[in-house]
Amino acid sequence: MTGVSSVTVLIPAYNEAARIANVLAAVTGQPGISEVLVVDDCSADGTAEVAGSVAGVTVLRQMKNGGKTKALAAGLQVARGDLIALIDADLIGLTGADLAALIAPVREGRAQMSISLRGNAPPPWRWIGLDYISGERVLPRPLLVQAMEGVETLPRFGFEVHLNRMILALGLPIAVVPWPGVSSPIKARKYGLMAGVKGDIGMIADMMRTVPPLELAGQIIGLRRLRV
Repeated sequence: MTGVSSVTVLIPAYNEAARIANVLAAVTGQPGISEVLVVDDCSADGTAEVAGSVAGVTVLRQMKNGGKTKALAAGLQVARGDLIALIDADLIGLTGADLAALIAPVREGRAQMSISLRGNAPPPWRWIGLDYISGERVLPRPLLVQAMEGVETLPRFGFEVHLNRMILALGLPIAVVPWPGVSSPIKARKYGLMAGVKGDIGMIADMMRTVPPLELAGQIIGLRRLRV
């Protein structure tokens, strides 16, 4: 993958008006970034307007809230980069240097996928050096297109473990990139306690509908073996 010159930053977003501007400030205008694309998943809080006010950002609006998986699929249909950087819209503390570090292993050909390890990742993930459900990843466009085959059958939040399954089946090398200064707010802080707990339960249920629990455990072991 050495010599690749174009990178699309693809950001799925739902009701992130309070946070997305800081993320966009970190990714726009960075060397080697050719496109920043925000997929607004029918937000009700002005997320699309905030993103659209940032120079260099293209906003794709979904007319119906369909969840992260469908938002990513919609964004990939119009993304033009040779590499696709998937970045969550609610990150705190993200910098251009963090983004560059995530892109580098794939751009330089050392890995076929890079994955972030945020500073506030759950302690078990930090202990083992892998957040296997991290939403921040970089992949070559053809590989991500391949992963998108059949995603219309996935639940709202099943994409990361679906992608892990493909990477493991192909035996592709991955790079884990520490982001000690980056965090992602817990859902209870974003939406309130009850709504946050409900959201976490729904996300876990979606993962288990996509991949059985034993396979989820196997993904952790398998991905660690593929680290470079």
